[in-house]
Amino acid sequence: LKAAEILKNEGLDAMVVNISTLKPIDEDIILDAAKCKAIVTAEEHSVIGGLGSAVAEVLSEKMPTPMYRVGIRDQFGQSGKPEELLKLYHLTAQDIAEAAKMVKNR
Repeated sequence: LKAAEILKNEGLDAMVVNISTLKPIDEDIILDAAKCKAIVTAEEHSVIGGLGSAVAEVLSEKMPTPMYRVGIRDQFGQSGKPEELLKLYHLTAQDIAEAAKMVKNR
């Protein structure tokens, strides 16, 4: 929500969707979001095998759409304070907003 607010302040509208379960994945909401012409997934989890992967699978088969997965890249996790970890792994609202700006230009 904070990333959407950042984007709104820069003149960009963003649709925010909360996908709380991966199985079964809500294909209808993903396809509805794809009408925006770009998708960014954001999760405090590995981008491998998580929400981003599940969304990519739906899009690749049903509606190819530029997307970017914000999450922990293929690396071991660290321990620390939540705010420090969000910065370390580029998971802040600003990081999500930057990913949205980047993927919309693809």
